[in-house]
Amino acid sequence: MNFKELLESWRASAAAPRSAREWSVRLPLEDAARLAALAEMFPGRAPEQLITELLGAALREVAAVMPYVPGTRVIATDEQGDPVYEDVGPTPRFMELARRHQRELGAARPVAGGRKSAARPARRPSKHR
Repeated sequence: MNFKELLESWRASAAAPRSAREWSVRLPLEDAARLAALAEMFPGRAPEQLITELLGAALREVAAVMPYVPGTRVIATDEQGDPVYEDVGPTPRFMELARRHQRELGAARPVAGGRKSAARPARRPSKHR
């Protein structure tokens, strides 16, 4: 492998920034078996990597298939001069919430070595006495 191919390989397999928050799930038996099969078929990928990549693909697909529901307000006109109506379906809310959560989760993103960064949201004092 030459240097150019090596750089391309690193770029293609570069991991996206990770949140400091972790989720623990118990998979249905059939899904766990499929995950184990993928891990065996692709031994260079840890099951956690496969889960992360599969979940990312599924979430992108969810966003892509959310229906456009035209509202009554015209927000633009297309190339032919026809009105484009605002989307009053679930997509705008989903995108807004995803951006908000990305900002919040990014504030506590782990740094190299898996440690959390110093930028973490402050905790409010407990109201319990």
